[in-house]
Amino acid sequence: DIAGAEAGYPPTRHLDAFEYLQRENAHFTIHAGEAFGLPSIWQAIQWCGADRLGHGVRIIDDISVSGDGSAKLGRLAAYVRDKRIPLEMCPTSNLQTGAAASIAEHPIGLLRRLHFRVTVNTDNRLMSSTSVSLEFAKLVEAFGYDWDDLQWFAVNAMKSAFLPFDERLALINGVIKPGFAQIKWQP
Repeated sequence: DIAGAEAGYPPTRHLDAFEYLQRENAHFTIHAGEAFGLPSIWQAIQWCGADRLGHGVRIIDDISVSGDGSAKLGRLAAYVRDKRIPLEMCPTSNLQTGAAASIAEHPIGLLRRLHFRVTVNTDNRLMSSTSVSLEFAKLVEAFGYDWDDLQWFAVNAMKSAFLPFDERLALINGVIKPGFAQIKWQP
């Protein structure tokens, strides 16, 4: 995982390291698309081979939404969605950095509706004074999400984990889905 200021520090500055990681079949996340925008997302994916994007909220700049709510994806947004590249969304942190004006205006709502592989994360728990549970609660309040929506986010997170496929599948089917089923049926 590489994180930090994006402006002036493009991921391509570490290209040799990313190429080495790719040759060694290592998985990695690059912090991109929070402050610097689409160029950092493009570099992280196309030049550096990122498996996941930390934040990625500026992918919204490549999506046009019409008055009737229909959306048209630009080339980069379509690539990210169609390749199922995970976007590690951090709503509270994004408010603090100015990447979103409010939880209700956070791109996670649109990205979820458009079936991007979004996950819910905390970024820096101590600085943001949050937890995944609190992030979920804020999303429920802002977007009216229910248990099915929260399960969708949790399954996306496990699909995006750097674990072997069989382990991810076992955790989805043996832990996440049964856990949510139990919660949904509690009085």
